[in-house]
Order: sequence, then structure tokens, then C-alpha cells
Amino acid sequence: MKQLLRPARLAPGARVAVVAPSGPVAEERLQAGLDVLRGFGLDPVAAPHVLDRHGALGHLAGTDADRAADLQAAWCDPAVDAVLCARGGYGAQRMVDLLDWRAMRAAGPKVFVGFSDITVLHQAFATRLGLVTLHGPAAAGVDFIKHARAQEHLRDTLFAPEKVRTLTSGGALAPGRARGVTLGGCLSMLVSDLGTPHARPDARGGLLMLEDVGEQPYRIDRMLTQLLRTGWLDGVTGVALGSWAGCGPYDAVRAVLADRLGGLGVPVVEELGFGHGEGALTVPFGMGGELDAEAGTLTLDEPALR
Repeated sequence: MKQLLRPARLAPGARVAVVAPSGPVAEERLQAGLDVLRGFGLDPVAAPHVLDRHGALGHLAGTDADRAADLQAAWCDPAVDAVLCARGGYGAQRMVDLLDWRAMRAAGPKVFVGFSDITVLHQAFATRLGLVTLHGPAAAGVDFIKHARAQEHLRDTLFAPEKVRTLTSGGALAPGRARGVTLGGCLSMLVSDLGTPHARPDARGGLLMLEDVGEQPYRIDRMLTQLLRTGWLDGVTGVALGSWAGCGPYDAVRAVLADRLGGLGVPVVEELGFGHGEGALTVPFGMGGELDAEAGTLTLDEPALR
């Protein structure tokens, strides 16, 4: 697994487009998120369909075609320097096959930010565009709007990424030190993406970053077991774990993680601060780095953005 192409960092006044590839977005949260981005010194613009709701399927932010059109138009607009997702939820899998990857590749690299359901798009941007992306907060998410740590870490990543090359964990589930290229995201989305046209075929050579929300320990067990049985985890060099909000008592979650991942023979660290937890940190996918379980750190070889 090779490091992917890094987009350029942002400068004050950069235009950023906010899109909704997945679930519906509350207008008041969108406006609050846009205000935070303006506070960064950015020029945020909302995509035309960002506040849409699907007529029959209330869990979607408008039709698949409109959500795909918003993302593609923003990405291909030369005046836009970054594309941020308003929220996760569900729906990226329904629109990802509608994107014109040839046109998006021709548009050149730019910053892409999102998490949760956006894991599907992180995988597609890696396999189709060969591009580093940022697993970071949703622009209209409560955890972003209300938490200074999430805001500050994203701002540093966008403007001065050399400041945030190292993340510190809460401890180790398995010892060791390993090098690799970061990848991953929401566990349930990685599993549901298996075998699809835009997914990574495996995690070989990667530092796998995993988190999830609202999944009981037995379901986490089932999903990790599926990754193990399919061979998707063969050759992974290390695992970094984020938040497991709403997944039951952490001791029970931790026992499953240790049981399923401990046999890989690679370092595994926990509580690295990314995911669905409060004040979640921004982590890049597609970057070379080192995971040190003894020190409890993940250190990138270079800043996430050039």
C-alpha cells in the first residue's frame, strides 16, 4: 500500500462547499456549521440540494441523483478548494456509483472531509482518485458545532497540518511498533462496502483506523469476524481504534476488540480520539506513518496537506 496524493492546504478566504451525500440536514445546524467555518476565515457555500429531503425515504437528503450531482459539481468547480460533508447517516452507498470519476479525476486534487457513512466515499476517493482524504467532523454535526477541540483540530489540519502530525492514544491492546498507510473509518460501513466496485480490496500494508456508533458488542464481534474470515485484514500492519459511542459498556466492547484483533500479531492502540465521540479529532487516510503502541502514538510521516 502506497501513500496517496496530498491535496494543498487551505488559505484564508478559501471557498469550501458543503454537501449532503447521505442523511438529511437540519437547517439550523447547517447555518451554525457555516458560521464556524466563516470563523475559520473560510468562504463556505452550501450545495443546492444540501437541505433536501427525499419524498418517500426520510432517511435520505434528497434523491440519489441530486446528492451525487451536488458532490460532483462542487468537486469539479475550480473555484472550490475543499468539499465538506454536512453529516453522515446513510445514503453514500446509493449515490457513489452515480459519480463521474473520470471528470472528478480531471478536476485535480482538493480537500475532502467527512466521517461515519462518508467512509464509503473515503474508500472511493482512495481507489478512484488516489487521494488523501480527511476523516473529520461533519460540518453540520452537533459534535463539531459545540466542541472547540473538534473545531481547533480541523482548523489546524486544514491550515497548518504540521501542528497535528501526532495523535496520542489512551492505551494499547497489543504491543509493538509498525509502519503503514492509514485507512479505515466506520467499521459497519467498511463491512457493508466489502466487494463493491470502489472499496479497497484489503487492508494489506495499512494502519487500519476503526470506530463506530450504536453497535452492540456482539455486532462488533460479528463485523470484525467477517473482516477476518474474508481475509480483508491479512497483512494489516497495525490497528488504531477511535470512539465506540453508544456501543454498550466499554469494558465489553474492549474485550471484543482485544479478542478479535489481538490475534493479528500487530500493535493495536485504543481511544485515539477520532470518530463519533465528543470533540473528535481529524485524521487523514492515505498517509504513511508509524503506530507505536508503547508510546501510544500515531505519527504521520508528513503533514496531511502539502
